[in-house]
Amino acid sequence: MASRKLLVRDALILTMDEQRRFIHDGAVAIEDGEITRVGSTDDVSRGFGADEVIDAKRCVVMPGLICSHTHLYGIALRGSALNVNPPSEFLQTLQRVWWPLDEKLNNEDAYSTALASSIESVMSGTTCFMDTYSAPNEIVGSLDRISTALNEVGMRGMISFEATERRSTAEGMKGLQENIRFLNKKDKGRAMGMISLHASFTVSDDLIKEGVDASAKYGVPLTIHVSEGQNDPLHNIERYGKRTVERLSEAGLLSSRAVLAHCVHLNERELELIRLASVSVSHNPMSNMLNAVGVTSLKEMVERQINVGLGNDGYVIDMFENMRAAYLLHRVARRDPNWPSPQEIVEMCTINAAKAYGLNSLGSIALGKKADIIVIRPSFQATPYSGSIYGYIVNGLNGSSVRDVIVDGEPIVRDRNFLKIDVQQTEQKVLRTMENLWRRLGPSPPAAVEPLR
Repeated sequence: MASRKLLVRDALILTMDEQRRFIHDGAVAIEDGEITRVGSTDDVSRGFGADEVIDAKRCVVMPGLICSHTHLYGIALRGSALNVNPPSEFLQTLQRVWWPLDEKLNNEDAYSTALASSIESVMSGTTCFMDTYSAPNEIVGSLDRISTALNEVGMRGMISFEATERRSTAEGMKGLQENIRFLNKKDKGRAMGMISLHASFTVSDDLIKEGVDASAKYGVPLTIHVSEGQNDPLHNIERYGKRTVERLSEAGLLSSRAVLAHCVHLNERELELIRLASVSVSHNPMSNMLNAVGVTSLKEMVERQINVGLGNDGYVIDMFENMRAAYLLHRVARRDPNWPSPQEIVEMCTINAAKAYGLNSLGSIALGKKADIIVIRPSFQATPYSGSIYGYIVNGLNGSSVRDVIVDGEPIVRDRNFLKIDVQQTEQKVLRTMENLWRRLGPSPPAAVEPLR
């Protein structure tokens, strides 16, 4: 339960508020999970009888990072040695690696992978993530297990089951119903629900309509993978005579509630449709590089004022590393050493991600906002923070620089020690589950699965 009154003091406060203020020798006062004062340490602490004080001298205090797209279960394949035929393009990666994994997962795997990824997320400064899960052979109850894991860790998350018809129409509807069941659940703790569809090449127009209707009925976001690989637009052109975003637009999916993940292979017309519908995009640079699918047209999106958040797609969980990857990738791709700016990258991982999912109480340190805050202290501070604080964050920090983590006004990590769970016991429990999963995956190359026709 959140501390009644908490004071974080004597820090450089990077607010990410509307004025993008940073406050030297600043403090944040928190009452019942809400930020009630932000300013100089003297002003904020005057007359504020804190139950707990966090001394953040020589630290940076900033909003907790928000991962706008992840697959928590992706951690299950870290370091694995699957005997599969090497993929030559993205669809084969899905067919030979990810879909066979999906089909082996059960609800205990959902819990353990969510637990492991949540711990790594918090330890590297992420206080909220947006997760899509896939396990076609054990759908019902999977979101309950994921929410149990993130609540045990103490972080915040928006979770969903990835509805897909790659095996059957009935299975796609069953996945959608798991999202709806979870949305109707009363006590979800810090977990929130949303609607998730896999991708346009594995879902029909009928399932898209059902997902759109559910998103509107419950007033929650709808997320879908869009043109991550070239197979997606090619599939839509071949079957429907239109590109991916054009089809989604005609199906009614584009709205301010929609978050399109990846968006690597879009043309000018598709970018304009996204802009006109106030759709948000989740950019996943490290995953895109891993899968060799291409480089998102990030600058073209920013120039159109399309809201772009930053995700990790279940690959490298540390969002500081993902920020740095986005920063460097687009500079080298455009051969432009001046774009993007560090500030634009930090915005993608805070206020932009919050806006994408309608979480207006997150993403900045400002009066009335939820107190999701991280305290950062590099192991060795070689230069002052007073130069370019955004540049310091993007170029000089990583997850190990995170000292304290506060979610909803509750400290859940202090001096890099978890306060809510026993990490060593949890590690042993997770490893037992993952060893069992790896045995079930087996050594043989799985058969390919064709996209929906």
